[in-house]
Amino acid sequence: MTAKVSTPVILVDGSSYLFRAYHAMPPLNNSKGMPTGAIKGVVNMMRSLAKDYADANIVVVFDAKGPTFRNEMYAEYKAHRPPMPDDMRPQIEPIHQIIKAMGLPLLMISGVEADDVIGTLAAQATAQGIDTLISTGDKDMAQLVSPHVGLVNTMTNTYLNEEGVLGKFGVRPNQIIDYLAIVGDTADNIPGVPGAGPKTAVKWLTQYDTLETLMENAHEIGGKIGEKLRNALEFLPLSQALTTIKLDVELEQKLEQMVPKPADQAALLALYQDLEFRSWANALLQDGVTASSQPKAVTQNLGATNAGVSGVEETKVEAPVPAVVATKHYSTISTLGELEPWLNACRDAPVFAFDTETTSLNYMDAQLVGISLCIEAGTAVYVPCGHDYVGAPEQISRPDLIAAIKPLLEDAKQVICGQNLKYDINVLANYGITWQAQVIDSMVQSYVLNSTASRHNMDALAQHYLFYQTVKYVDIAGKGVKQLTFNQIDIEQAGPYAAEDADVTLRLAQYFSECLAFEPALAAVYDTIERPLVTVLSRMERTGALVDAKVLGEQSQVIGKRLIELEREAYELADEVFNLSSTQQLGAILYEKLGIPVTKKTPKGKPSTAEAVLQELAQDYELPKLLLEYRSLSKLKSTYTDKLPLEINRATGRIHTSYHQAVAATGRLSSSDPNLQNIPIRSSEGRQIRQAFVVPKGQVMVAADYSQIELRIMAHLSKDEGLLNAFAAGQDVHKATAAEVFGVTVDQVTSDQRRSAKAINFGLIYGMSAFGLAKQLGISRAQSQDYIGRYFTRYPGVQEYMDETKAKAAKQGYVETLFGRRLYLPDINASNGIARQASERTAINAPMQGTAADIIKRAMIKVDEWLASSGLNARMTMQVHDELIFEVDAAQVDALVAGVKSAMEGAADLLVPLIVDVGVGDNWDQAH
Repeated sequence: MTAKVSTPVILVDGSSYLFRAYHAMPPLNNSKGMPTGAIKGVVNMMRSLAKDYADANIVVVFDAKGPTFRNEMYAEYKAHRPPMPDDMRPQIEPIHQIIKAMGLPLLMISGVEADDVIGTLAAQATAQGIDTLISTGDKDMAQLVSPHVGLVNTMTNTYLNEEGVLGKFGVRPNQIIDYLAIVGDTADNIPGVPGAGPKTAVKWLTQYDTLETLMENAHEIGGKIGEKLRNALEFLPLSQALTTIKLDVELEQKLEQMVPKPADQAALLALYQDLEFRSWANALLQDGVTASSQPKAVTQNLGATNAGVSGVEETKVEAPVPAVVATKHYSTISTLGELEPWLNACRDAPVFAFDTETTSLNYMDAQLVGISLCIEAGTAVYVPCGHDYVGAPEQISRPDLIAAIKPLLEDAKQVICGQNLKYDINVLANYGITWQAQVIDSMVQSYVLNSTASRHNMDALAQHYLFYQTVKYVDIAGKGVKQLTFNQIDIEQAGPYAAEDADVTLRLAQYFSECLAFEPALAAVYDTIERPLVTVLSRMERTGALVDAKVLGEQSQVIGKRLIELEREAYELADEVFNLSSTQQLGAILYEKLGIPVTKKTPKGKPSTAEAVLQELAQDYELPKLLLEYRSLSKLKSTYTDKLPLEINRATGRIHTSYHQAVAATGRLSSSDPNLQNIPIRSSEGRQIRQAFVVPKGQVMVAADYSQIELRIMAHLSKDEGLLNAFAAGQDVHKATAAEVFGVTVDQVTSDQRRSAKAINFGLIYGMSAFGLAKQLGISRAQSQDYIGRYFTRYPGVQEYMDETKAKAAKQGYVETLFGRRLYLPDINASNGIARQASERTAINAPMQGTAADIIKRAMIKVDEWLASSGLNARMTMQVHDELIFEVDAAQVDALVAGVKSAMEGAADLLVPLIVDVGVGDNWDQAH
């Protein structure tokens, strides 16, 4: 073997980088409508790699277009993979151009995959004694690991050598091919042994060493899995061949000829300017690089960890890159003496991460088990105080820990980051801690940056943005009925888990702060709306809503009796007894026995009994009408009248919901345990539930509700003169619309015409088609289209706004609210017409719904501030859609109403007045 070369080779799996960056970055577009998120992500990773391995020879390999030899071996190879997303495809060529401009060798070889090219280059390096690192997230590459070849994931800074592969997969690198053949790969459509997962594969290969030996002794494997193995023997050699990476691809150049060249800085500048990567372009300009056109310098407000906190200096920023932690230093401390240096360090730090471990997700009942702290990425500590299992070691007492951290958390000068900090604030309030520190919430930051992301929990965010695999709670606590609460978990396991929470939270918060610094409008949404709302919601949650269980119990009895009556009536109509909740029995009664025509079928081809179908049938048939009432009342009883009393906290006599900031894509709040947003108001029974929401003796309830807020926002955004004039004159906008559409005076508008106009007003906001409007109004599609045509003729500004909004959305990939909240629309340019049209409807509706959400949140912040200084004995108890609920001393109701109206109506400055309707009563139904 030749002498070992000191400078290692880095082989980059570019295709892996591309897909990881595409899914990790929000769907960004530049001003020309070009998608750039994946480009930014890949370039970020390449810049980070070049910085971390400055002396290495970096070679980048991408998959080439077209089929490979594996498709010839197996026609179904990767057959089930979905096509490349429409907004990924145009980002590939710019990535290639930037990599070439960086001076890095770029390879794409037809007929093989990037894995095969990388395998061949790794084999060449090994033959020359050159140490090689393969940068990838692909598990298949583990088969290439050897004494000279390792895998590195630069995003998580994890390195796999031979020992690491054995630790991660349970098999040696030279067994990985056989391991993959047994397990199979659904993504690549490689058949394995059905039912044989990683554990089974490891067990077999530990016993038999190779796939060939396993196949020879397949008769020894018992049970169903043995039978499945024997049935798979025919195609296992094919699976093995498909998972084997080639080591002998014919390349025009040998590895030693693939050396980096000096970067073409002028070409990079031109590319960065064209793609609008301003910070990278500015950095090159500051170094004296020139190009044909120079963008204006951009500066953003950024504190490395406290974006959104007042007092940060204005700093020029570079593209954000998630923190990479080389080593982790997690510890557990058990004395106040050990804790004191940490608290002092936290006090002096510009920001630190804080997290609690508790016994329950219910913040009112949760008991503190411990806290974790992190000041610097990679270094964190766990402080237990409530582990009470048999043999638990001595810990700081809970009262002593509370006393120690209380001054820190009640210091308004401190800046503390956390993940869903509202929960921690609520739990600590159980121990007399009134949180005053400034808040940075990584969950809320993530939501502001990309509300359309499906999950904002810490584990998902760490995987998505940091490419870091966290320890899951189930890993240390178990699952199901045997799952341990945190106080029962061994401190040796609990410590690293809890410390990691704080560490990952700090890294996420730092990264998201930098991302927000790139987007001033989103930073403003976070800083002025979402961040201050955290503590407002905390106060409202802990206040809770007073509920009369007796009233609910009486309602349950009434509904129960009505359900029995409905069952009897249904039996009479069907002429037999059947289960009203059984879709199978119901279908047989409706369609087979009664002969009602089938209007829609399920995906499995059976006649549908869905609610929409029953509503249509109810117009002509009695039984479907009765069934709808039965379903509605049954849901009302199970969800509210029976369940709400169980939600009442014994200590407070109130229900304490949890409001969620990071769920609805449009920015609206949601709630759970119980869900207050879905209490029905259209039925008399639903309204009666609100009668159970009461106030303490001597107080009254006040409900303040925005009037037609989304229509007012439409008037503001569209600037349509007709709508502006109607609102400015204080007209009934539905009557005004009816008068315009039907060509009559306002005083001639009939109730049916007003109803139609209301359907049009709200229908257009929600993107309703002529077909949908026709169905809702019970008219022909032609008549519906005529109504819509008249509407747009009378309100041309609305049509113009909708057209401009769709065009803008298609160009930039997102829409914004009045305050800058952003909603990404990944399907706005989809080739699939249905998906594209759905995105276009969302594009029209989201700015209105989102602006309404922003306004109510701004109002809550203003009202909360006003209440704190008002001197009134009043509290904000609930938020439901566009409505805020308060309880106040009866003698102070006029002062509260005046203050609340002023704050809510001043929450936004629109071209039309914001109007708040206020009601007062002894319960919610009366006040509403």
